[in-house]
Amino acid sequence: MRRLLLTAFLILATVLAWTAAGSADTGISTAAVPTATCGPGDHPETGLQGRVPAADYTSGRYLQGYTCNTEAVAHEGSSGGFKALRYTDSQGNTCAFYDSTSLVPPTSTLTNLLGQKGIGVVVLDMNDPAHPKRTATLTSVAMLSPHESLLVNQPRGLLIGVLGTFLTAPGALDVYDVKTDCRHPKLLSTSLAGILGHESGFAPDGRTLYVSSTIFTLVAVNLDDPRHPKTTTIQTNVQYHGMRVSDDGNTLYAAHIGQPGPDLISGGGLRILDVSQVQARVPNPKISILSTMTWAGSSIPQVPEPFTRDGHQYLFEVDEFTDLFSLSGLTDLRHAPVGAARIINVDDPRQPYLVSNVRLQVHEPANHAGEQWNDPGGNNALGGYAAHYCSVDTRDNPKLAACSMILSGLRVFDISDVAHPREVAYFNMPTSKGSAAFSQPAWDRANDSIWYTDTGTGFWNVRLTHGVQDLMH
Repeated sequence: MRRLLLTAFLILATVLAWTAAGSADTGISTAAVPTATCGPGDHPETGLQGRVPAADYTSGRYLQGYTCNTEAVAHEGSSGGFKALRYTDSQGNTCAFYDSTSLVPPTSTLTNLLGQKGIGVVVLDMNDPAHPKRTATLTSVAMLSPHESLLVNQPRGLLIGVLGTFLTAPGALDVYDVKTDCRHPKLLSTSLAGILGHESGFAPDGRTLYVSSTIFTLVAVNLDDPRHPKTTTIQTNVQYHGMRVSDDGNTLYAAHIGQPGPDLISGGGLRILDVSQVQARVPNPKISILSTMTWAGSSIPQVPEPFTRDGHQYLFEVDEFTDLFSLSGLTDLRHAPVGAARIINVDDPRQPYLVSNVRLQVHEPANHAGEQWNDPGGNNALGGYAAHYCSVDTRDNPKLAACSMILSGLRVFDISDVAHPREVAYFNMPTSKGSAAFSQPAWDRANDSIWYTDTGTGFWNVRLTHGVQDLMH
């Protein structure tokens, strides 16, 4: 009997040890971060942090927008998608690139039913940030619907997009040269090297592109010669979303959607991969798993952005929407986990751990299931009050992070104390239908500004004010 109890104890201890290593349920607070203190002339929110209540639509208050330590510098277009990118070319021209198609190609019946606007990838001349000038609209195969794959590599001046939809699509890969003249991108190649498309990640040196199809494939594409992309590695039966790569190109941080099972797909979080053989151009390179991490309240992991703070390695990770991939989430969207953000320590890529959560009051379970469910767009399964994309202003000791949080608009957080993030600014211009901020924000540090797009209102150039801009420098 004693031996049986000892065996049971050892088994239990092993299970608990494994759980501790793989889970982020460490008692880190999931409460909302402190609210921003707004300055004179701002138009603060009227209720919960991040909420645009139905009463504001009825009264017309929403038409003023909601600003806190921000001001609009410029606005362009009438639709937006998932990325807002900034690039300065070899001649000193600064450009913005943003996808204007949010869900599916604009020729489809589904698009018409959804009332979606926009076609292709928009190119803006931003030499005068207050007066963006559209110089091109890219409508090559992949750029018609790059979904969440649109990226620009700074060192090499390559703009890429992979054909995708909210599920996946044949992974046509378009590669453009923007280093010569970003205002007029030059198409270098169109290929099927992406295999299946949805999201992507660039090695910092621009030599390797990683393409994911969410629930099917992970592909590494060699871009040593961008006119002739080569598929070097294909992994199948993997569930990866957005991806980012370490500065040395050897480690891939992948948003892991989860594993198929009785509850559809569950157990989402972070997966860290060793891609050193791909980076070193080893023939037939192998990609191996270093660790898998989960956390309480995961919805759909979107992307982990790497950064350093005082010599330590972190990820600013964000989840999107509510939990739409599990049976339990789909059957009770009102009480399903809501996408938000978090900071993860990855000093040891084999043992990542949660440092803090970055959430708004509208993300808290009781509020999500409460009155705000009846706000315009508040009960939208593909939107609502949830996060979608975040970015940091620099990888090297950033003090600010910005997130597009759908109905809550653009939110800006002070992350200089990684254990205690706080909100310091926001900018939200809702429409009568709720509108939705989905895009990864871009940073114009020279002008104290952030660029992002909204599905219903297009591209925005937003300046930080009242001292918040000082955190950018």
